[in-house]
Amino acid sequence: MRGYELADFGKKWPANAMSANASRPWMDAFPNAARWDAPIELGTLPDLLEKAIAEGPSRPALSYGEAHLDYATFGKLVAELAAGLAEAGIGKGDTVALYLPNTPYHPIAFFATLALGARITHLSPLDAPRELAHKIKDSGARTLITTNFTALLSNALALHAEGLVERVWVGEDAHWGPSAGVAVPWKPGVAPLMELSRRPASPKRANVSPDDIAVVQYTGGTTGLPKGAMLTHANFTATVSMYRSWNEPNGSVPGQERILCVLPLFHIYALSVILLRGLRDGNEILLHPRFDAEAIVSEIETRRVTAMPGVPTMWIALANLPGIETRDLSSLKQCGSGGAPMPFEVEKRLERLLRRRMGGGWGMTETSPAGTRMVMSEPSSPGLIGIPYPGIDLRIVGLDDPGKALGPHEVGEIAIRGPNVFKGYWNKPQETAQAFVDGYFLTGDIGRMDEKGQFTIVDRQKNMIISSGFNVYPVAIENAIYEHHDVKEVIVIGVPDAYRGQAAKAFVTLKEGAATLTLEALRDFLTDRLGRHEMPAALEIRDNLPRSPAGKLLAKVLIDEEQARLRDAHVK
Repeated sequence: MRGYELADFGKKWPANAMSANASRPWMDAFPNAARWDAPIELGTLPDLLEKAIAEGPSRPALSYGEAHLDYATFGKLVAELAAGLAEAGIGKGDTVALYLPNTPYHPIAFFATLALGARITHLSPLDAPRELAHKIKDSGARTLITTNFTALLSNALALHAEGLVERVWVGEDAHWGPSAGVAVPWKPGVAPLMELSRRPASPKRANVSPDDIAVVQYTGGTTGLPKGAMLTHANFTATVSMYRSWNEPNGSVPGQERILCVLPLFHIYALSVILLRGLRDGNEILLHPRFDAEAIVSEIETRRVTAMPGVPTMWIALANLPGIETRDLSSLKQCGSGGAPMPFEVEKRLERLLRRRMGGGWGMTETSPAGTRMVMSEPSSPGLIGIPYPGIDLRIVGLDDPGKALGPHEVGEIAIRGPNVFKGYWNKPQETAQAFVDGYFLTGDIGRMDEKGQFTIVDRQKNMIISSGFNVYPVAIENAIYEHHDVKEVIVIGVPDAYRGQAAKAFVTLKEGAATLTLEALRDFLTDRLGRHEMPAALEIRDNLPRSPAGKLLAKVLIDEEQARLRDAHVK
């Protein structure tokens, strides 16, 4: 078995961590899928940016509306803001909260903060006030950087008024061109970001280590309040190195790609896949603060975009855009989907539309988020997520005994280890300890592996429905429902059932012009697609389904609604 060359892992990840005992059949089955012996770079994010600037200072780096920054200019803005932040007292050990959409302020503030040895925590524009307060208190951030978009500014000022943050720096959106930004009520503790950034850069550089925490990234909070995953500089640089080691037809060519960034940079997917990988390769990133299907298609046509990572809901919206069949999407070389499973029927429809395979894989906030990648020469199938990246060990372990590795085609929990896997949960040592077994992080995803080492996701362990003693997986039901030509989006959850214990309930949105769908009609459609124990016992048609800031459909919101409804019914 070939090994990996692991550079500078230090105490956290010794070179012998990839022991010969780990089973990696994917390396033998797919020897050309990746450069398996390529060294994994474990450095710092400031160094990553410096390399990109040195390799192509005049290359276009960021575009946002009418603003276009080359790598040298981008680096200059980062250095100037870092100097200003240092003068303001930001340094090693501090946490700075970024409350920003996709504008140049995000990457500038991100790298400026990290250059000082401080760490970042991301706040989402879709966070409720309770979540914002929790993340601020839990992370210890006393400084917040935002822009003057109405909702963002209002919430940032409220956090300041409540004493949750000591100071708010506001980057005015009009700095980059025509803007809908609102006026800022300047006052003590609320100051212009760009005034700070005009100070001369300091030649002194902080001592930043690969093992330092770069980002405290909060998970989606599938149970209770969100938890902060501690992601180090080494975690991120390892992930970028893994991405760069992957071989793929029509793959990314450093310095020649134009990447559409409509995925939010405050989310781990866009942060690593688009921003960090894109910058390391010296490519241009086109920033969009919000998703609009027509605007995105126009951008692809006029700017000749070559890559667009997205989430399933974005791709579904593009596929349903009137007249999409006549639009010119030929410049797209890479069309990737992540963040949530892509319904298999939707994937096939998109591939017919785009005339190319949809790329994809699997990862988590806790894995920075590298995990697996689809092998494009292999046929796709429902739930298939591909093989691990170089440097990653993946295995299936028993649901009742996570220390037991299972064999091919046995269903269990996916466990992962590698230099990209996080340090643990911020301020939660007990939960951190429970999340690891034998050095592997227990992901909570249920899956299986075939003889070639390809992994398939069956469902989330927390989403599994126990119906009449059978394990029922909502993703399998959702994939079957997506085959119905009138269905636009669907979420399936488990609800109490007096006879079965639990049964499936489907929440569905319909395509424009579709006739009303009844439970009886849906069950008839699913007769030859699902088993009797998998059949939905209830159906609810909705205008919209809840989704996360990254566009991922959120089953948890519907589960909470159902539980609240049952409590209310019980009280009555």
